[in-house]
Amino acid sequence: MSTVLLCYASHDGHTRRIAERMAARIAGRGLAVDLADLAQRQPAAAEIDAAAAVAVVAAIRYGHHLPPARTFLTRNRARLAEKPLAAISVNLTARKPEKRTVAGSVYLRKWLKEAELAPQLAEAVAGRLDYPSYRWFDRQMIRLIMRITGGPTDPSAVIEYTDWNAVDRLGDEIAELAGAQTSGA
Repeated sequence: MSTVLLCYASHDGHTRRIAERMAARIAGRGLAVDLADLAQRQPAAAEIDAAAAVAVVAAIRYGHHLPPARTFLTRNRARLAEKPLAAISVNLTARKPEKRTVAGSVYLRKWLKEAELAPQLAEAVAGRLDYPSYRWFDRQMIRLIMRITGGPTDPSAVIEYTDWNAVDRLGDEIAELAGAQTSGA
């Protein structure tokens, strides 16, 4: 059975939920999924080599993808360049449809340029805004960013922007990168 190595870096847990949803979708297509929290473990070279495809799902914090995801891509650049690769950015600017593509997402373009990788699949997915759960400093910084980008600034706001149908579609596309049959959806 082919395996997809699905790695994620999450700050508040929402990116983990997105990765788990993708993993379930990929498994539903008949593939094994090795789900790796990059903050807990960086997959070994042998795991990357054994995977039919690799996907990295990473949250943004203050304009940068989380360090565990950046470290994974940098350390494994050569190996990942030889694999079917998906890079999924989870950020609040992707709440706007035009910010979900490589062309429209500054964050995604910058991430891929820094990693020096050209994945077969690269897309941004909108995350979740949860002001009440953030620490004071984070709440103020995110409110400032939202003010600049025209988003909500009410400190009591909890808004899930994630398009779960898009997450399912990305799971299907990752499975296809790994060679799953398209009729298995």
